[in-house]
Amino acid sequence: MQEAQLKELIKQLIQEVTVPEMPSHSSKQQVGVFATVDEAIVAAKAAQEKYEDLTLEVRRQVVDAIREGMAPYINEIAEATFAETGMGRVADKIAKLQLVIDKTPGVEDLVTEVETGDNGMTLYELSPYGVVGAVTPSTNPVETLICNAIGMLAAGNAIYFSVHPGAKKVSKFAVEKLNVLVEAACGIQNMIVTIEEPSIEAAQAMMQHPDISLLVITGGPGVVHQAMTSGKKTIGAGAGNPPAIVDETANIEKAAKDIVFGAAFDNNILCIAEKSVIAVADIADYLIHQMEKNGAYYLEDDQLIEKLVALTIMENGQPSRNFIGKNANEILRAVGVFVDFDVRLIVMKTTKEHPFVKKEMLMPILPVVAVKDFEEALATALEVEQKLHHTATMHSQNIGRLNKAAKKMQTSIFVKNGPSYAGLGFGGEGTTTFTIATPTGECTTTARTFARRRRCVLTDGFSIR
Repeated sequence: MQEAQLKELIKQLIQEVTVPEMPSHSSKQQVGVFATVDEAIVAAKAAQEKYEDLTLEVRRQVVDAIREGMAPYINEIAEATFAETGMGRVADKIAKLQLVIDKTPGVEDLVTEVETGDNGMTLYELSPYGVVGAVTPSTNPVETLICNAIGMLAAGNAIYFSVHPGAKKVSKFAVEKLNVLVEAACGIQNMIVTIEEPSIEAAQAMMQHPDISLLVITGGPGVVHQAMTSGKKTIGAGAGNPPAIVDETANIEKAAKDIVFGAAFDNNILCIAEKSVIAVADIADYLIHQMEKNGAYYLEDDQLIEKLVALTIMENGQPSRNFIGKNANEILRAVGVFVDFDVRLIVMKTTKEHPFVKKEMLMPILPVVAVKDFEEALATALEVEQKLHHTATMHSQNIGRLNKAAKKMQTSIFVKNGPSYAGLGFGGEGTTTFTIATPTGECTTTARTFARRRRCVLTDGFSIR
């Protein structure tokens, strides 16, 4: 069967499947959604044992089915995510969902390596782990779910998703739709599973379940640490606090626009988003002026800044959940500032010791720290990033400085002269992911990350040089 015919067959299968709408209350068992962790994982294991016998071409059809079948639901999922979590902006969520559908790599990422010589041939192949236990966040729930599903299914695995309780409705909705699409493409149900009522206790049970072969954790340092002490192979995406360096050689107009767009995207809930700016003093004021031209609001009054700190940071030092991912106008109104335009980002000057600099706020609040020169900027950025090694950005026309900063920062993602989201392939080259594995070292994960590397040796054969 030709490739064009296969794609047409997948399209017909998708069109023939009627996927139920997201129910608010229903006695009907949702596809792939189980009452207990054990029931879900047992079902996924049985499904994966069938799936691993299928061809790579079938896996490719599964990925194609997800891309085609989930695309019509992007707007609905974005709106449902916003309604359930109360974080971010619907338009930005649509962009994120489209990104993972378009740019998450599939089966083509599973590259075979080979060595040949006088003693024969050695192959290095990538094969499934089995059932992957994946934790997803409330900040990017369905984006992470779809992205991981494509990569993990391409690698031959089934998946148990331990979804965030704060996004359980939309996550279950996505799991059911994915299951219907996957079954239509390969004939196997329950390749993607979750439970009706997610909880911390359920996540812990998943991590200890004997049929889970790999843990993939997209979440904070606590859950990553717990997974890493489980005794299982773990891929962990931990915390970040990305600084943006701007030196005096930068194209300030472009830098300002890029920083506003990157930091304001989905109200700063992306872990890679700029969380602070470290700018050389000579250009700091002009940079802020240009940021104002691109939708930022400059908060200059020290008393209002102190009020903003008291409002958005709780007594325990953590960001207030009441304001995580909220629109900048809403945050400003809460401190008594009323603005007659759509503010994308609140900007203020601070010192490097300021709590807005030290904390990952996940809000459209961006402190700017002025320093005397590039050397101080780099030293300050290293201090602010706190050796999390997650993401950093820099704006400069000095190649030597860009290279030095990239080397010293040692972050999983380093973006030069662009918005932070270029590091996810959004307006930048390369594939995308919403699981950036920094603590465990895999960086931007792809299908090959979710596969075991195996060595197969044939002696005295297949070397024809």
